Amino acid sequence: MTTITSDPGLRAPAGSPAAAAEKPVSLLQRPATPYYLLLGASTLLLVLGLVMVFSASSVVAFAFMDSSMAIVSKQAMWVVIGLPLTWCASRLPPKLWRMVAYPALVTSLALLVLVVVAGTEVNGNKNWLDFGGPFRIQPSELAKLSLVLWGADLLARKERLLGQWKHLLVPMLPVGGLILVLVLLGGDLGTAIIIAAVLGALLWVAGAPLRLYAMASVPALLVITWMVNTRSTRMSRITVWLHPDQADPLGNGLQALHGKFALASGGWWGVGLGGSKEKWGALPEAHTDFIFAIIGEELGLVGTLAVLGLFGVIGYAGLRVALEATEPFVRYAAAGITAWVIVQALVNIGAVLGLLPITGVPLPLVSYGGSALVPTMLGLGMLLSFARPRGVRRRRRLLRRLARRQAR
Repeated sequence: MTTITSDPGLRAPAGSPAAAAEKPVSLLQRPATPYYLLLGASTLLLVLGLVMVFSASSVVAFAFMDSSMAIVSKQAMWVVIGLPLTWCASRLPPKLWRMVAYPALVTSLALLVLVVVAGTEVNGNKNWLDFGGPFRIQPSELAKLSLVLWGADLLARKERLLGQWKHLLVPMLPVGGLILVLVLLGGDLGTAIIIAAVLGALLWVAGAPLRLYAMASVPALLVITWMVNTRSTRMSRITVWLHPDQADPLGNGLQALHGKFALASGGWWGVGLGGSKEKWGALPEAHTDFIFAIIGEELGLVGTLAVLGLFGVIGYAGLRVALEATEPFVRYAAAGITAWVIVQALVNIGAVLGLLPITGVPLPLVSYGGSALVPTMLGLGMLLSFARPRGVRRRRRLLRRLARRQAR
């Protein structure tokens, strides 16, 4: 007979002093729990994303591409590409992640510069690189992962000097600011907000005082105000958000209004998979930025709460990995990735609910788009590598040998 120890991967021989002293622990307290929570929640969101992309895009895909499977097949292709990359990422030790931090940053900066010089404009934002065929990438998505890696490595190297402002902020703020400027030059305000949140999370974990965020809020508000006033579409989104009752239901208020129609018509349990009416051309970007509205319409309030719960699980597990980390790099990187995924999810869902202005950011793991999906999967793979219990199998073998020796 054996007794469960504080490590779920260890079993001590019955009757030994260690077994007598150890007490059972709850499921949430076990060291392996964050790993399985991350793996389960991410997998469920990924599967839900494929199902809902197919449902939300089938009508548009059939109308414009002669096949209801045209859009979801591309999403499935990116999932197939992302899964082995995620598996490899979940097996890499922190040392290897730190080795790719600087090359990833340099590559991201080069791609962002290339976007500014020769990028492709989509929906008013010049933030894409078109390589022909289905391979069109958005380098700003890769920049999120690169910033997490590089920022975590930098802060870990300067761990003992972070009490001094010059070491805390330099070169973190200049490099982060350069990434933000390059993204904003393409007009992508939504992605810039997520990158700023990642930068802020890294500095917060490093011990940045609140007054730093108060000081940074002033120039940030000035930049946002300038960008809103320089493009009529952004101004109309702010106007619709502030005054939804005055919005034109056939013009600037169409997307926000039909998103709410979708959520309202879903009720508690939804109209059933495939039963959405809004996806028949009434709701723009139904399979991308507003896929949460289709989830609400087809799966109801229960479905939307399930999605929120899954992101809550990722947030809990990611924060726990960061809080329990013994290596500074792991602590910073885990916090950065968790902030990236959760803030982006909240910004997307908040826009659909009308709590925030529409910024055009996708729902992580769920919305259509390989440029956002693959970097997110890589980031979560890295988080899984930090959460994965190490040495469990080796310790199990050792304890089995001890048990056999004691039995003799």
